[in-house]
Amino acid sequence: MAAYSGIWPVAPTPFHADGTVDYDGMRRVIDLMVDQGCDGICILANFSEQFLLTDEERRQLTELSLAHMAGRIPVIVTVSHFATDIAVARARHARDHGAAMLMMMPPYHGALMRGTPDQTYEQFARVGEVGLPIMVQDAPLSGVDLPVPLLVRMAREIPMVKLFKIECAGAAAKLRALIDQGGAAIQGPFDGEEAITLLADLDAGATGTMTSAMIPDQIKPVLTAWAAGDRAGATAAYARILPAVNHENRQCGFRSAKAAMVAGGVVASDTCRHPIAPLHPATRAMLLDLLRPLDPLVLRWGR
Repeated sequence: MAAYSGIWPVAPTPFHADGTVDYDGMRRVIDLMVDQGCDGICILANFSEQFLLTDEERRQLTELSLAHMAGRIPVIVTVSHFATDIAVARARHARDHGAAMLMMMPPYHGALMRGTPDQTYEQFARVGEVGLPIMVQDAPLSGVDLPVPLLVRMAREIPMVKLFKIECAGAAAKLRALIDQGGAAIQGPFDGEEAITLLADLDAGATGTMTSAMIPDQIKPVLTAWAAGDRAGATAAYARILPAVNHENRQCGFRSAKAAMVAGGVVASDTCRHPIAPLHPATRAMLLDLLRPLDPLVLRWGR
């Protein structure tokens, strides 16, 4: 059995209507995610709107989230940065406040400044010296190509590189190749992208998924059935949630989880900071229409 498995969603960052961080709301988000049955959570990722946060807000959110979680389930802290020294400093801060592991994208800045394979390897090796397991995030947002041989080399040669979140195009094929070539060094093959390709990725050997925090309690039965060898049950469970997952992935993105949390009384506002546009009312309405028949915890947790 894989060392790392299950559902480890990304926690959204709630904001007040005026755009300031809702720290009390963050505590409620964490409590909800524990109650949703998550196996772990990730903070300060792209679906946490990390690119809209100041350094001080990141610091406070890291410390608050880890303190409030208080070891109930493990927390992954995202520490990505183009500058290796800053990524290392973020990793040390996360470690010192109780993070279970780290997640990183390869170094990139904008559309044209992208780390070479050697620079990517060196940055992960430096962060690995902090001593926490690292999940490599292979996502289109970075624009950095992470070929399977590079990922396998990192897994074999950098002791803390243990997990891989594969959410590039053709994720299942890449997961399959990564597992085939990396063997036991690939301790946590995960997918992402809101679970839009979950069945194919499980079939390729994924042992876990990093979704949004919208309906992890409804997605987890897919993984549970699959792990038990119940392929038909997993397929039926996936078919049940797929319209909502598709709407989230293709229409809403990271705005979906907070919209559902407002509807369920978890947080007071689904504000996203400018220049992110709010959800169109019709898009939000359809999201909630697709969620209600599923009866997810998010829609009743705060009511």
